[in-house]
Amino acid sequence: MTATSSDAMANDAAAPQGRPGILARLLPPHEPLEARRRLFLLTITLPVVLYVFVCSVIPTLQGLFFSLYRYNLLKPHRNAFVGFDNFARLWSDSSTHAAIVNTLVFTGSAVALEFVIGFALALLLWRDSLFNRISLALMLVPVAVTPLATGLIFRGLLTPDYGPIGYWARTLGISAERGFLGTPETALATIVAMDVWQWTPLMALILLAGLKAIPASVLEAAEMDGATTLQRFFTVVLPLMVPTILLALILRMIDATMVFDTIYVTTNGGPNDATNVLMIAAVKQGLEFFNVGKAGAISALMLAMVAVMANLFFLAINRYDRKVAP
Repeated sequence: MTATSSDAMANDAAAPQGRPGILARLLPPHEPLEARRRLFLLTITLPVVLYVFVCSVIPTLQGLFFSLYRYNLLKPHRNAFVGFDNFARLWSDSSTHAAIVNTLVFTGSAVALEFVIGFALALLLWRDSLFNRISLALMLVPVAVTPLATGLIFRGLLTPDYGPIGYWARTLGISAERGFLGTPETALATIVAMDVWQWTPLMALILLAGLKAIPASVLEAAEMDGATTLQRFFTVVLPLMVPTILLALILRMIDATMVFDTIYVTTNGGPNDATNVLMIAAVKQGLEFFNVGKAGAISALMLAMVAVMANLFFLAINRYDRKVAP
């Protein structure tokens, strides 16, 4: 009995072990734990880094390269290096001036309205209840609609001939026969209203997440000290919400700077450049006039605007961290 058991144990010991898994081969057991952890993180993040490099970094560098050339697809024999001549031409182009102003006005007004309305909605939905959860789910429906579909929906609603909003506005004498989108004085404001309708729920969701992260004990302590609701908001809630507010603002500002789909399907930059923004101008130069060099210069200008916004965001965050640091 003992000999048989010993033979079985010897056979089990001599049997070949299973082949180690992929992670075991990538992360040798003799490596320190921290080194193995770093190698694992590098392995799972490398595909994302490659994707960003191929789909973002390379096109950006290519656009910057074209911005230094007179590059026209219809006139390849005239393509040549011109340095910053494309940028100089932008400053003398009235259409580009209108695009810059419209981009700044659209971004500032849309993000400001979305922040104010979104913060109010977040405060209303702060208390956890079944009604608030259902309201939040319904409120997020516009975010699920693509900007292209949003533009098509509002274009139909605002059409003076058969759109319900356009019809009643024309009946009441609020808008001319061309409608809100066809009138230069109201076109950009209408685009802003469309953007506010779609993206205010996202702003509210981000701000609501920040409100939910505030410890209840802090609010209870302020209440026990005799602070009113308004005092608690300005002395406790608002200071703790600064990082979340800055994050929400920078995300929406960058996204609003690159607005394209909604304007493209509604006005395509018109009427009379009233809704012409930098992204529309870049697409027109590149795909309609085949002036790749000028399109690259406009894209570089947009990149500079986004970089300035991002730097301002990081400066504000660093200043806030230094202020609250013990």
